[in-house]
Amino acid sequence: MPLPKSVLVVGAGGREHALVRALLGSPAKPRIICAPGNAGIAEDVPCFPVAADDIPGLVALAQKEKVEFVVVGPEVPLALGLVDELLKLGLPVYGPKADGARLEASKIFTKQILLRYRIPTATAAFFREVAPALTYLRHRPAPIVIKADGLAAGKGVVVAQTSAEAEAAVRDLLGGKFGASSSQILIEDCLYGEETSQLVVVSGRDYVMLPTAQDHKRIGDGDTGPNTGGMGAYSPAEVVTPALLERIEREIVRPSVEAIADEGIDFRGTLFIGLMLTPAGPSVIEYNARFGDPETQAVLPRLATDLLALLWAAARGELGGFKLEVKPDYALCVVIAAKGYPEAYPKGDVITLPPAASLPPATCIYHAGTAKNSAGQLVTNGGRVLGVTALASTLAAAAANAYAACDAVACRTKYFRRDIGARQLNRR
Repeated sequence: MPLPKSVLVVGAGGREHALVRALLGSPAKPRIICAPGNAGIAEDVPCFPVAADDIPGLVALAQKEKVEFVVVGPEVPLALGLVDELLKLGLPVYGPKADGARLEASKIFTKQILLRYRIPTATAAFFREVAPALTYLRHRPAPIVIKADGLAAGKGVVVAQTSAEAEAAVRDLLGGKFGASSSQILIEDCLYGEETSQLVVVSGRDYVMLPTAQDHKRIGDGDTGPNTGGMGAYSPAEVVTPALLERIEREIVRPSVEAIADEGIDFRGTLFIGLMLTPAGPSVIEYNARFGDPETQAVLPRLATDLLALLWAAARGELGGFKLEVKPDYALCVVIAAKGYPEAYPKGDVITLPPAASLPPATCIYHAGTAKNSAGQLVTNGGRVLGVTALASTLAAAAANAYAACDAVACRTKYFRRDIGARQLNRR
């Protein structure tokens, strides 16, 4: 079947901007629209003011615009059943139905699957009430990890370094910090090692592994401060050697895809596997049910394969035998955030971007939390504002180009880490 000629991308972040840009590069030259989009996406394709959690509105938009394919970016519409509703109309969608999205919407659900199918992961227990959770903590040494069960925009995880911090996190989460998302919590042993992200395009029992990547979760240089939605990423992650990648596929990726299918879930979308590379081997930290952010901004520019063809094949159950082509280049993405993120931060500060012609070679700026004010100026509109990605023959060159572009962005409240990629560069 020929590739679709019109595509709706759902979402408003840097991940969605990267998806839009990649889909625009398809030889099929599809018409791309986005909802709700952001100021940068709106410069590339038509955007419609329909919120990502407005399921009826998105369904109506897809029908009105006569799109032939929908690509869902963020986790919230997936968990709310957008894919289920679109499939009822016979519209092909890239993204799992609500039962598959539960792999991200409930950390407890995922942990139970991992334990049931003996996929490597940390020991854990689940709680709804403070008292039994505190009793459990008294028998587990710190550091220890406390997680809200539900969606919390990447901020529902506390790595407590002391017992006092762990008890405070338990009271905080079960006390309603994230509402219904933290009405249940998961307490798991802390894993030690380096983290890496493995994005897998899945269609039932078939899958294609995308290039490796490493994210930088914490707000500060040297991996200090609270967790965020991600402050930068690079690809490939050389800590994942070819031999280790084979082991990850054998022990984690393939068993995960099979386990999900054995659970009766027809998963067609991106399975994001967060991994800890422990001394004993790779172990699963979490599953997400969509492309990672900012990993997507580092991975997609490296694909030589037509992204539209890949996602279309997955959505239609035709992924078997699909061959992925990857450029040899390194990619590095630096996230520019609003100062104060992930806590309180200002909105509405004017952003001045450097002219595209002045950017270093193969460097682009993806928009995330941006908007236009009443005067037509580009302004901040979220915690993570921009993602600056550079592609180069070495990671050092990619880092230099990305940071040169970051320095050229003018914004009163801009903040970004200065050490994205440092671990890999220092290892060399």
